Formats: sequence, structure tokens, C-alpha cells
Amino acid sequence: MKAERGNTDRFRRDELSSRGDAYESAEKPDGPTRCPVCNASFTGGRWSWKVAPEDAHVVMCPACQRIHDKFPAGYVMIKGQFFAEHRDEIVRLVDNYEQREKAEHPLQRIMAMEDVSGGLQVSTTHTHLARGIAQALQEAYKGDMKLRFSRDENLVRAVWKRDR
Repeated sequence: MKAERGNTDRFRRDELSSRGDAYESAEKPDGPTRCPVCNASFTGGRWSWKVAPEDAHVVMCPACQRIHDKFPAGYVMIKGQFFAEHRDEIVRLVDNYEQREKAEHPLQRIMAMEDVSGGLQVSTTHTHLARGIAQALQEAYKGDMKLRFSRDENLVRAVWKRDR
């Protein structure tokens, strides 16, 4: 089942929840846990950048697991003449947005940025990050934005385009 929405005001955040996401719906760790890859810690029911106690369990966090499996939760395709003319500025906006989100939410990370057919494809570890990047582009530069959320796959595909 796919839902396409061009208006982000109606594209509610709760539609991007972790329903059916094997990476996030797995059993929560018992007690304090540390990711051996990124050193994020699981305490108090959520992942954070707090330092885990020395006796913490060691389990790969969902973001590192997605990166290891090469299995993104979101894609943002950025294209158009405006992108070609302002590439560096737009890439900085995307990087800065990810840094702000990742500082508060360790599971929201960019997996890759790849040049594809005249544009840039950004893959993310979390659906919220993909949606947020597309929305940040829309707010900063206007243009055309489309979002598709596949509940069956727990995947967001966003396309942002501006020709001039």
C-alpha cells in the first residue's frame, strides 16, 4: 500500500512510525546497552549519545545494523537545474540537517549520498530523516516535493526538484 502526498502539512509524523520495522521493533535491550560501532547507548528506553556504563551489554544499534545490511529506511532524490547550479550549498544544507538530527536522535543518519542521473540520491537510516531533509529543502528553496511512504516496507521515498 503506497501513499503519495505532495503537501507535507498533511503528511503526519505518526505515519512514519516504526510499525513493521524489523530494525526498530526488535526486542528492546535488557539494561544499559552500547553499540560497538558508533558507541551510542540504550538507556531509559531510547538510544542516545550518553556514555554507557562499563558493564553495559554490547549490541549493534538499529542504525548501524541498517548501514551494515545496506538497507535504507529512506531515500531523498534531489534533482533539477537549481540543484546543478547550487550543488555545494544544497549538500551543506543536507549535511547540516543530518548533524542536528543525529545529535538528538542517534538512529537518524545519512548512509550515502550518490550522484545518479543528473541528481543526488541520499539514503538514510530512518524514515523521519528522509522526510525531514526533503521538507528542509522545500522550506529553504521552494520547488516541487513529493513523498511516498510504503507501510509494507517501512520506507520513505522523497523527490525534491527545482528547475530554476
